[in-house]
Formats: sequence, C-alpha cells, structure tokens
Amino acid sequence: MFKLDFSKSADGLIPAIAQDWKTGEVLMLAYINEDAWKKTLETGVATYWTRSRKKLWVKGESSGHVQKIHKILVDCDLDTVIYQVEQIGGAACHEGYRSCFFRRVEADQLVVEGERVFDPATVYKQ
Repeated sequence: MFKLDFSKSADGLIPAIAQDWKTGEVLMLAYINEDAWKKTLETGVATYWTRSRKKLWVKGESSGHVQKIHKILVDCDLDTVIYQVEQIGGAACHEGYRSCFFRRVEADQLVVEGERVFDPATVYKQ
C-alpha cells in the first residue's frame, strides 16, 4: 500500500480538494492529516482536519451536507489529494453556497456568483 507524504509540512497536513464527481466543479479546499485520511478511506465520507478547531471534521456533521467519496486522485508527490465527491444536500460551503468559491474578482471587488442553497443561521443555529 502506498503512503501519502504528510512529512512535507510542519503540521503534518496536506491539501485535499473536493470536486463534484460529475461536473468537475471545485467545491472546496481543506486539509487532511493521517487520521482524517484513514477515516475517509474507512467510511467513504470526506473527513478533514479543521485547523481552527484543531480536530477531525467529518464534512456535513453539523449541516447534514456530507461528501460521499466516489474517487480519490493523488498527485505525483503524494502530498495533495482530490476527492471526487457527491455533495449531499447541494452545498459544500458553510456560508450556504454550493462551492466555497462563490465569489469572483472584478476590478478590486469580490462579486458573489450563484445563489445560497441554505441559510447558515438556520442550519448552524447561530
């Protein structure tokens, strides 16, 4: 069995890109450590390491918007992965948008593209 190279960063984290398995749309970028990697492989559900909370994070554990793994791609250096996922519930972004990349740069402004799929205040009971 191959091993991902978690040793290249001081914190043992590597990037994990979540991509819609049908359309190729980039949904989000997060980070994984070895434990998150193992849990993803065991469960078939995307699990990440949250840098802000410093713990494992199963995508959708609060919102129900989980990411079911369909395929995993690994780069040539074994230090970045792409999770091709089925985004359950339609939104990957905690702000309620399908993709975390819901803004584009226009001149010196950020312009929102798309519509919210859910209201974060309702889903996260903030």
